[in-house]
Amino acid sequence: MSSKNSGSGKGLLVILSAPSGCGKTSIVERLLKRHPDWVRSISATTRAPRIDEKDKEDYFFLPRQEFERLIADGKILEHATIYGNLYGTPRDFVMTHISQGKIVILTIDVQGTKQVMKSWNKEETFLSVFILPPSVKALRERLKGRNTETPEEIEKRIEIAQDEIKAATLYDKTVINQNLDQAVMEVENIILNFFKKRRTE
Repeated sequence: MSSKNSGSGKGLLVILSAPSGCGKTSIVERLLKRHPDWVRSISATTRAPRIDEKDKEDYFFLPRQEFERLIADGKILEHATIYGNLYGTPRDFVMTHISQGKIVILTIDVQGTKQVMKSWNKEETFLSVFILPPSVKALRERLKGRNTETPEEIEKRIEIAQDEIKAATLYDKTVINQNLDQAVMEVENIILNFFKKRRTE
């Protein structure tokens, strides 16, 4: 796996994945509050910005032609088409912050992680962490509690989640989000221990 390679960069890319409803957004928000020097990776997209969104803060808003050129030039680490719009992770953004010694957190799905594993510089290292629900039953209850999806949509998310959970073995570490505070501490310790170890290699 990629994270077993010795890295040459000063910083570290951390990939965080989880099925919908497993709390990855809350975990990342808490990590960034606890570590203001850590960086959340900003995605690029071809969709138009919403009223409250700012370019280079919420997303890099790009014309489709430019986005496709970046893909062709190998400057997008991973990408996907969602509702006709392209979304992806700009390589330059990630590498610039890593070269500055920053820890960069990238929240993407399993398919995106597989793309990064293929496109990432093999001389560099990254850490991948998968957040698991305590159980499928608990995940279903969390999704119901959000009151944002119909029962049919919830069952579809559960189906997708079960497929994603099977891919958890691709990741370096897994953390069960039974309790948010505990999950944040576990992820934080994994990142810090890995980062310190890498610095001494």
